[in-house]
Amino acid sequence: MGKTHPKIKYRLPDTDLNQAQSNLYRRLSANLYETCNTGQYYHIHGSLEASTTLRMIGLPPFLAGSNDYRQCVAVIENAVKRLSIADLELRNQKYRQAGAPALTKDQFRRTAHGQALAGIAPFTVQSLDTPSPPTPFPNIDPQHAASGITQCLAGIRVLELCRVIAGPTIGRSLAAHGASVLKVTSAKLPDVPFFQLDVNTGKHATSLHLKDPRDRATFETLLATADVIIDGYRPGVLASLGYSPESLAAKAQERGRGIVYVAEDCFGGSGVPGAAWSHRPGWQQIADCATGVAWEQGWFMGLEEPVVPPFPVSDYATGILGTIAALAALHRRAVSGGSWIARTSLAQYDLFLLHALGPYPPEVQEHLWDAHDRDFFDLRHSDSVDEVSARALRSMKRLYPELFRDDMLHKAFSPGFGGEVAWPKEPLKVAGVTIGHVRPTRPNGYDPPSWDGWERDASMLTGVDSVSLL
Repeated sequence: MGKTHPKIKYRLPDTDLNQAQSNLYRRLSANLYETCNTGQYYHIHGSLEASTTLRMIGLPPFLAGSNDYRQCVAVIENAVKRLSIADLELRNQKYRQAGAPALTKDQFRRTAHGQALAGIAPFTVQSLDTPSPPTPFPNIDPQHAASGITQCLAGIRVLELCRVIAGPTIGRSLAAHGASVLKVTSAKLPDVPFFQLDVNTGKHATSLHLKDPRDRATFETLLATADVIIDGYRPGVLASLGYSPESLAAKAQERGRGIVYVAEDCFGGSGVPGAAWSHRPGWQQIADCATGVAWEQGWFMGLEEPVVPPFPVSDYATGILGTIAALAALHRRAVSGGSWIARTSLAQYDLFLLHALGPYPPEVQEHLWDAHDRDFFDLRHSDSVDEVSARALRSMKRLYPELFRDDMLHKAFSPGFGGEVAWPKEPLKVAGVTIGHVRPTRPNGYDPPSWDGWERDASMLTGVDSVSLL
């Protein structure tokens, strides 16, 4: 069942506060369209704020009878076609919206921001220069030891301040290593409802508004014993609330135990000379279009136009990079002490993909072309991520049914969502430890803001080593 199916939709929390996902027309305000210059494309992005984006290009925020896919695409693309990339860039800046031109990888590398990122690794881990004693990993809790299950991050506390996919994937992965991950969102900020089914796996999720004095005081209490902060907002947002990496490191120094600050954003390059786009908001599709990934996808499909890739691969892969960075920083805190900042971004992952890994050899691309469904290759630049992903998924299920076997999945009843949820087993194996989740997913804001009284179902880890991708 799709995310808008009535049997699914009623189970999801209504965190789409601006109704950006409420109908097809508004969802297509986050999409790739051709501009007034033939062969030049721009990805507008109204996924959380559709009204502003639609008004920005001269369209009404709501359109009666907007249920026909091709008609909605045509209406919005005709509006975008009246504007140039330069026009759209100015309007995005004025209205503080996400959006980016679809550049080739060489065009992006020639931009000031592309040149600045060229010298940066996919993720970085640096000291925050606030000395404190080494902080060893906590001793295994007797309850955990009695179960015969050892998880390397048991006892580590993580505060996750993120939305959508990439940042929450870091928290989801740290939870799979045994960390207590508390996702903190505000009931006054929109979030895409259906992603929560996946990215909230293994966590607790609470609601605090950090501009409210009482909620802020509660957050400070949680912060006092936290080991890791995950910041998935645009650079500077948490700093404006008084929670910059430097201020948190100073507080950690006072308590005598360092902290790890993990920053994930769209364009990367914070603090790097020449990184002109580091402050810009963005999402997975924005990074894929700006860095050249979308053009590579289109060329693979035999088109002379960009296509946003199927599935939010760069979102999840950036989450993996952030997880590795967090683990490295926790290890450095354990060995050397002090506080550490780990950084990664969607753009850094995309550059790693494009330039360090590179495309598959021609014979592999030819095999993929021959094997997959023909209707996938009928897609065009203006087809939505929902349409692109749906066609790719149908083709994958036909070609690789083993990926969708029951023994590839965990299943658990989620009280928060009121039903059984299935999700893939963790593919990573490390000798001597168990990797997997001990609590089912839940909606944003489901739990009280506390480190106490967390449920833990070790039976969910039963059989985690049985998965095989071979």
